[in-house]
Amino acid sequence: MAQTNVNIRIDEQDKKLFDEICGQLGMNMSTAFNVFAKAVIRQGGIPFDLSIERPNAETREAIADVNAGRNLSGPYRSRDALREALDA
Repeated sequence: MAQTNVNIRIDEQDKKLFDEICGQLGMNMSTAFNVFAKAVIRQGGIPFDLSIERPNAETREAIADVNAGRNLSGPYRSRDALREALDA
């Protein structure tokens, strides 16, 4: 099948973020646009949501705490010691 070029204008920051997400999904931007085009043709509209699960604010805060060594507990040498800490 013959190939053709399509030029798309996109904000520079959006392009950077889009490229990063495409990479995380294992594809480049050209592949992502082709996937999108084929799905639109097949469904007759925008049919899907490709997304990366992003942690909510509480989870991001917990990750930051772990990375900074804050609000940690343990280690626990036994299951009973862990239970005591959880019950406290």
